[in-house]
Amino acid sequence: MKRFFALSRTTHGVLDLAMPGFVALLWLGAFPQWQTILLSIFTAFAAYTAIYALNDLVGIVVDKEKFVGGINAGYSVEASNMRYPLAQNILPYRSGWLWFVIWFVLALIGSYILNPVIVFILASATALEVIYCLLLKVTYLRTLVSGLVKSSGPIAAIFVVDASPDLVKVLLVLAWIFVWEIGGQNIPADWNDTVEDKRVNAKTIPLQLGTQTAGVIVLLSLALTVSISLLLPRISPLNLGWLYLIASAAVGIFLLLKPGYELFRRQEEGRMAARLFDSASYYPLAQLVIISIFVLVK
Repeated sequence: MKRFFALSRTTHGVLDLAMPGFVALLWLGAFPQWQTILLSIFTAFAAYTAIYALNDLVGIVVDKEKFVGGINAGYSVEASNMRYPLAQNILPYRSGWLWFVIWFVLALIGSYILNPVIVFILASATALEVIYCLLLKVTYLRTLVSGLVKSSGPIAAIFVVDASPDLVKVLLVLAWIFVWEIGGQNIPADWNDTVEDKRVNAKTIPLQLGTQTAGVIVLLSLALTVSISLLLPRISPLNLGWLYLIASAAVGIFLLLKPGYELFRRQEEGRMAARLFDSASYYPLAQLVIISIFVLVK
């Protein structure tokens, strides 16, 4: 099973579950019924498991080219020796597709039970993930597609707790997650893979625009992430005051801005970018812990 979980980057995927959880709690201002919580966790896990696997399935040919000289050290949140098991030929391609189909079908079933609208969101995220993979050698603007894919889970969480959400509030959440993904996940990941990406003539922001420009984009994106996070209490029925804002800003500064600034300042390839990726991966979990405390003590 380790090979399959490596295909789906399960450690990272489990961390990603915190973002939909945070958004749902913030939006509803309370914990949903336990049946909804359990079904939502299962459905989200199935969806992330399927889509992360799809990334490697669609990109297998390019991945084999990229890692012909060996696979880089990776990040602490997904540093398994079995990373990219398809490219390493330690997992059969057909088995990978079977793994994807099983989890995708389970995610579809769970999505339909929670809210049929989520089926459309899941299907859209899946199509966008395929497009994202196919654009690797085409344009660095594919990072924008990544922002939409990563936003789909938290947006789906809104529809779990609110059948008719306010569009403006939904767009605010989307903008927040969008800039976090670009500055804290996508560009740092590409930055960490510059050596491998050069082998296949990949079009990424660090390679096409240079690390200095990439560092500026990262820093601006993370600054926007922290700034927008201070507006998020407006979507919640809870009376979240200054204590919440201070806590939210503090985790943003510590987990995003500090490592982001270090990457921008030192302009190092690989190590600092991986460090930012790891730190940013824990940002949703920190936000989930904060909002859980405020929901419990309301």
